[in-house]
Amino acid sequence: MTARRGSGGGWRRPSPVNVTGVFQPMNMVKRAFAAGVAFAGGASPAMAAWSDVNLRVGVTELSREIYGLHMLILWICVAIAVAVFAVMIYSIATFRKSKGAVPANFDHNTKAEVIWTVIPVLILVGMAIPAARTLVKIDDMRGSELTIKVTGYQWKWQYEYVDHGVSFYSTLARTSDEARQVDSGVDPRSVENYLLEVDNPLVVPQGRKVRVLITANDVIHAWWVPDFGMKKDAIPGFINELWFRADETGVFRGQCAELCGRDHGFMPIVVVVKPQDEYDAWLKEQQAARQAAATPAAQTAQAPQQVDTVAALRVANAE
Repeated sequence: MTARRGSGGGWRRPSPVNVTGVFQPMNMVKRAFAAGVAFAGGASPAMAAWSDVNLRVGVTELSREIYGLHMLILWICVAIAVAVFAVMIYSIATFRKSKGAVPANFDHNTKAEVIWTVIPVLILVGMAIPAARTLVKIDDMRGSELTIKVTGYQWKWQYEYVDHGVSFYSTLARTSDEARQVDSGVDPRSVENYLLEVDNPLVVPQGRKVRVLITANDVIHAWWVPDFGMKKDAIPGFINELWFRADETGVFRGQCAELCGRDHGFMPIVVVVKPQDEYDAWLKEQQAARQAAATPAAQTAQAPQQVDTVAALRVANAE
């Protein structure tokens, strides 16, 4: 900022409000106020992106309970912060030295100490009860109607439908795999669900309690689908478990959430939730395909045995 000559011949500094590019406090206040009004009215882009910052409500019973618990604790913390800062600001403004306030000479106050001990304990107990109830429910595997074993590999997933004879691998879709290559010439933005699509998704029925057994074959992975509200580590030699019950049909996507090596970012998870009748049809189709693929292999394995048997009969007849 430079000084300039006024009409009376004297020197004066320019007003900050009238100079372009200079800090203007009043304008900043006005803009902040306008932004706050827009945010409160839902017109701010930040409000539109709030769902990407906060936890998802999800589509399962557990995800909704976890979201409700999260919001409950959040508002309790907000209320505590408002109360504490209100008392603090009031005390600073009211009992300041310029108003002639004289500090007290006491060392402690039994009543105050009891109050600030009992109240936090009651708050913590009130928070612990719903949290413990939800944690117990998360680990309750009783009543499962479908069990699926998930095995993590570098860098893919294997799904085994226990007691149904269906097993397959799920890897990154070819479209995403090609686009991620250096100098591929493919714009990743042109690929639908880039890095979040697979060749063989996991398929589960709607409204059924699905128990998922999770392990790994090489390093530690983590199976995570945000809309289900659940994430568990896949550890070699150890089996973790979780359950979910999807109340809505659709396609739900997740990713490996544990750094597992070079291609950690390229092993997505896709779960397709189908109505019960469509799921049953899909399961029968998978079982039929597996049986058809197993028949030629069995015949190939039996052929050498048949040749050996015929050769043995010929030797016996010759003798």
